[in-house]
Amino acid sequence: MDSEKRTVPVTHAETTIDDQLGHLANQEDHETSKIRAIRKNPWVFAWCMYAVWTVLLVSFENQASGNILGIPEFRKDFGTLYNGNYVLSAKWQSAFSGAPVASQIIGALASGQVADWIGRRNTIIVALVISFAAITMEFVATTNEVFFGGKFINGFAVGTLQTVAGTYVGEIVPLALRGLMTCLIALSYTVGPFTVSLIVNSTGNYTNRWAYRAVFCSQYGFAAISAIFVWFMPESPWWLMSKNRSDRALRSLQRLGYSSATGEDVKRLANIQLTLNEIRHETEGVTYMECFRKSNLRRTIIAVTPLSVQMFTGIVFAASYSTYYAQLAGYSADMSFKLQIIQQVLSMLGNVMSWYLIDKAGRRSLTIYGTVGLTVVLWVMGGLAVGGTPGMLKGTVAMILVYCWLYNVTIGATAYTVLIELATARLRAKTIAIGLALQSCISLMWNFTLPYLFNPDKANLGGKLGFIFGALSLPCIAFLWWYQPETKGRTYEELDEMFVQKIPARKFKTHQTEAEIKGQEVRRASQVGNSL
Repeated sequence: MDSEKRTVPVTHAETTIDDQLGHLANQEDHETSKIRAIRKNPWVFAWCMYAVWTVLLVSFENQASGNILGIPEFRKDFGTLYNGNYVLSAKWQSAFSGAPVASQIIGALASGQVADWIGRRNTIIVALVISFAAITMEFVATTNEVFFGGKFINGFAVGTLQTVAGTYVGEIVPLALRGLMTCLIALSYTVGPFTVSLIVNSTGNYTNRWAYRAVFCSQYGFAAISAIFVWFMPESPWWLMSKNRSDRALRSLQRLGYSSATGEDVKRLANIQLTLNEIRHETEGVTYMECFRKSNLRRTIIAVTPLSVQMFTGIVFAASYSTYYAQLAGYSADMSFKLQIIQQVLSMLGNVMSWYLIDKAGRRSLTIYGTVGLTVVLWVMGGLAVGGTPGMLKGTVAMILVYCWLYNVTIGATAYTVLIELATARLRAKTIAIGLALQSCISLMWNFTLPYLFNPDKANLGGKLGFIFGALSLPCIAFLWWYQPETKGRTYEELDEMFVQKIPARKFKTHQTEAEIKGQEVRRASQVGNSL
């Protein structure tokens, strides 16, 4: 390490050795491929995977709320008889779906503050304790009120886990793996539902409470694995440095696999400190108000918009009502469960495709053109629903399957990448919390509204909802076209600089930052020094 420090000359009078090490780490991030990053940082990769695993609890809980409506025994135990069939009232459908989203909002916003107080690891521990208690309530429930209580309490845990897990990944993941790992967060939102679908397909036709209790029982497995490994989880070095705990931050980096023998730990620590220092004047505090001041206002709006766009393009309907709608379109309960499995397989396939496209096509293009494609699918679905023949109604179900695939290739994956990348280091947890809370607010509105628009005993729109979501998608496309920047291949230091300088969205892709120039200068100086 000492030899490296000696070979790096000071190119600016005010530049310190630590600053140069930070710029050098920034430049090396650009030069590292995905495979090399995994080989070089296997422990970082492993702990990112752990954070992604905790998100499975979120997706599992969210999907279970909608899928259990397709289980006849659940509707029998918690619903009422209507025209010869058991139906869960729109009031309780809204309560079961909407109340947990409301508590998610509180959980997300609270965790953004709590995670900055007590750290990422301790916040996850608190969320897991809450989740265990809530799952138990859902499992033993025999009345609507108790089941509602379990769903509501679990919302706090869900909101916390998705906020802190995303924050943790964004803080420890190398630049080369950022697109991949943030897309894996989106994959969690498909793997959880896929697991729910498999369980429902196996038990959904039981004529006892295990028809739906099996779904909630299996949540214990996901929570248990998270609970076992959380005790070994290294705290985020970014959070430790923001608290001026440099010694602990260095040890955390070493636990994440940055070698002290080669000086990688010191170099990475210097980069974190440099990034935090350079943005400090734009973020005078770490309160929620700071997210809406100076350059952070624009940054916050752009970061949270894709998540909100998800809600306006119909994913709530496709994710929560597809099984029930397939039954109303003429499919048997057994076949509707199988279609749900197909839907989740297509969703996972789409997400896997996004791993490559997120860095090849870029965040901006994949988000914009993906939303355009989803809009077309929605209008086609609405048109088929208007036709109303048995064949056309089954065609609307096919459109839902196409929708779920395309959604996960595009904005279903990129929204999390954009949110995590654009959040500035000192406000990352809070920006992510705002994005997820806003998404949950819109989802809450749909969860209370959709039963009245969709249910046969209410407006009975069914697949015609495609027209509503298709129309709402149009202004979303316009916003993304004009304001969404390309963040592919940009380090946090570079993004901070471009937002402070108010670089237009269209120029993000080609703009050369001072951070890049300094990194290249230090890299050349280092190479010259090492050759002497």
